Amino acid sequence: MLFDILDTAAASASAETNPWQMAMMLGIWAVVLVIAYFLFIRPQRVKQKQEEELRNNIEIGDDVTTIGGIVGRIIAVRDDDETVVVETGSDKTRMRFKKWAISSVDTPSKQPKKDENKKSDKDDKKDKKDKTKKNEE
Repeated sequence: MLFDILDTAAASASAETNPWQMAMMLGIWAVVLVIAYFLFIRPQRVKQKQEEELRNNIEIGDDVTTIGGIVGRIIAVRDDDETVVVETGSDKTRMRFKKWAISSVDTPSKQPKKDENKKSDKDDKKDKKDKTKKNEE
């Protein structure tokens, strides 16, 4: 009995569907997929490209951190097998890592530069204090 009611409800629902309703539903799903692409997929791809570029631009003398947390300095780069030799510690221990195991380059010259036109918070506060002092005088 219950199945008969469900079958008749499904049959009447399918008979009443408007082609515009189907188009609207497909449009909504398309919008949801586009939003998901721009929120999740695209930023991940951009991050992967940046990490790949970072790993491909590693040079001898760069300070690096591996994904395991080992900090050291690059002393050799081998492009034939995609490895780097990292020297770490005061006893100059040398270890060989795959390039994909490098998580960040810590060399100051490799860090992204801050915008020189932007002022720091301290500079902003100092400027505000100077202006208030001038206004008080």
